[in-house]
Amino acid sequence: MLKRFFALLPAGLIYLLGGQALAEVEMRSKPWQMWLQEPMSESAIKVHDLNLGLMVLETVIVIFVLALMVYILIRFNEKNNPVPSKTTHNTLLEVVWTAVPILILVVVAVPSLKALYFTDSNPDVEMNIKVKGNQWYWSYAYPDNGDIEFDSLIIPEDELEDGQPRLLSVDNPLVLPAHTKIRFLIASNDVIHNFAMPSLAIKVDATPGRVNEVWTEINEVGDYYAMCSELCGVNHGFMPIHIKAVSKEDFAKWVVEAKEEFADNSSSDQPKTIRLAEAENVTR
Repeated sequence: MLKRFFALLPAGLIYLLGGQALAEVEMRSKPWQMWLQEPMSESAIKVHDLNLGLMVLETVIVIFVLALMVYILIRFNEKNNPVPSKTTHNTLLEVVWTAVPILILVVVAVPSLKALYFTDSNPDVEMNIKVKGNQWYWSYAYPDNGDIEFDSLIIPEDELEDGQPRLLSVDNPLVLPAHTKIRFLIASNDVIHNFAMPSLAIKVDATPGRVNEVWTEINEVGDYYAMCSELCGVNHGFMPIHIKAVSKEDFAKWVVEAKEEFADNSSSDQPKTIRLAEAENVTR
């Protein structure tokens, strides 16, 4: 389909020009970016297409209204129309300018509701991920993969390695398999946070005392970056989200390693406290 062609065009060019396998994507906001990030899930594609359609419709309306105003200024100014019309009502005109906006809203509502239903539907998911917001880091759990659980904290600027983006890199990324229907169960341990990933069309509040959910299916292997999108305190801007999408085979290998690495998180309180202190230094 056309939308898939444009979504996969950058990766396809890499393949054609480089003569190698498709490179892993890196999805994050770029300097001076003026448009949405490339859609990397079915939900994101629908949102992207809807936004593009609305922009076209709005542009047509603005141009039409502007042209109408210019025509009125020229045709009915005092010089060209010395005797003004005494008309106060025009039934046909009033019906048209009332009915046409209603029809436009109906036309807009149909694809909007379809996209909303698709993103909010509950398909046959293949795995679940528990997400908890904390001041100021994220905690992830894999209930379908041996109850793996760990915290994900920002990497201080002085510890960044080559290729790690500033303010977006974490010590433990959320590793997920691509081409897999995944449901996120999102909550908070303290205040309201927001779990967001623009390239996947995910933006859900993490609310204390309530579990919100959203699903996605990542289309491409790579690194996906975002940040908490709800003002949650002094270090709100320093609790990034890093999703590392891998193949199903690599994810199975990671699960085996993660079960050993995160087997006992009871002793991780002290390191976490130290990491938080280091992260807070970024704000000073």
